[in-house]
Amino acid sequence: MPAWLILIIIGVILLVLGLGGVGSFLIWIGVAVLVVSLILALVGRGRKV
Repeated sequence: MPAWLILIIIGVILLVLGLGGVGSFLIWIGVAVLVVSLILALVGRGRKV
């Protein structure tokens, strides 16, 4: 399971449990990791072509 997905799932669980500050922080970190990994994948794919 990718790291960004784990962070988002844990963040959502913490939001449901009432730890909104920590949960939203983890969700934003997960989104940032997802975006960075997508950009790196696109850049890497562009170099191979």
